[in-house]
Amino acid sequence: MTHSLASTAVKLNSPSVWATPSQPSESKLHSLSALWARKYYLSVTPRENEQQLKKVESITEIGSQQGRINTASKLSNNITLASAQAWSLTETLLSEEIRRHGINPDLINPLEIAADTRNLFLKVLNAYTKEVEPARLSVIAGGDCGKVRQKYTSADPRAIGFVSMQFHYTGQKLLECLSPTEQTLFQPYLKVMDDHMYMPLQAAYKAAADHAEDSTALLAVQHLLPATTKVAHAVYERVCRQHPGYQSYSGTLKEETVKISSIRDVEMFQVYLCLCVLEGNICSVQQQLFPLCVMLYPRLQVSWKLVQDMLQAIVWEMHDRLPLESVAVFLPYLRTFSEMFSGEVFQNN
Repeated sequence: MTHSLASTAVKLNSPSVWATPSQPSESKLHSLSALWARKYYLSVTPRENEQQLKKVESITEIGSQQGRINTASKLSNNITLASAQAWSLTETLLSEEIRRHGINPDLINPLEIAADTRNLFLKVLNAYTKEVEPARLSVIAGGDCGKVRQKYTSADPRAIGFVSMQFHYTGQKLLECLSPTEQTLFQPYLKVMDDHMYMPLQAAYKAAADHAEDSTALLAVQHLLPATTKVAHAVYERVCRQHPGYQSYSGTLKEETVKISSIRDVEMFQVYLCLCVLEGNICSVQQQLFPLCVMLYPRLQVSWKLVQDMLQAIVWEMHDRLPLESVAVFLPYLRTFSEMFSGEVFQNN
């Protein structure tokens, strides 16, 4: 490696960062944001499902510029209704948590939250219309998501729970307006933004910029970050085997919507783990992740035993996929995670 990740992480808009997708430049792979984007590029590129989709509709037609314009127009026409329906779901799920957690109600402004999430969706639609790759969207709009996260977490970190759920539910309602092929093409864009709303990616990029290129912490994060999706899928499968028939608020673990959310949450824990390593402390977990989970998981009927098993599975997957010296960097923080989310902490609840 000849260039510092720390120096490239703050130059996300540099043309050199985005070389030909099939032959990424060396500098691209040094940037945490680029590593994350590359992971998306590899995971969302249609492969084996394409032939099946063609039997239903022409993926070429739907994916053309005019087809994308038609899809974006359909979504734009439905965004107001989708947003209203999403807030109804969010309020039903979390309204009691405002009182229980002592959150200032003035921080939970439905109109402001709806406006902020709507603006993010408009950026997604604009990128989709212009045929911007989902991986590229991660860089283009990631900063905007980071600003929205910062806006709400700076006042009270728990407020991001309402924003994240509003964004998530709006996306789910919008997907219902689309044909199966349109859903397949649009969903990767939605996942990029959904993940940025739940995960402190911008904070991780900023923390990376403070590290030298040979930093042990930085090298460990470089090893884990591109693997988070594969780790998340493997962890999800492990937990499903451990908890057959488990029923959550949205259905069984095997149902598609629950599967997507579960995999995203495993990725979220890994990104927070990376942030802890880069910052050298667990403040982000204490101030953001733990309160968010305490607020959301009981309402979503996610047991703490399930969380414990997820954390243990992450350890096993990291042992299988990362160099031992990188695993050693993460283990102290993973032990802290396990202690914070242990059954003893939640006794008598």
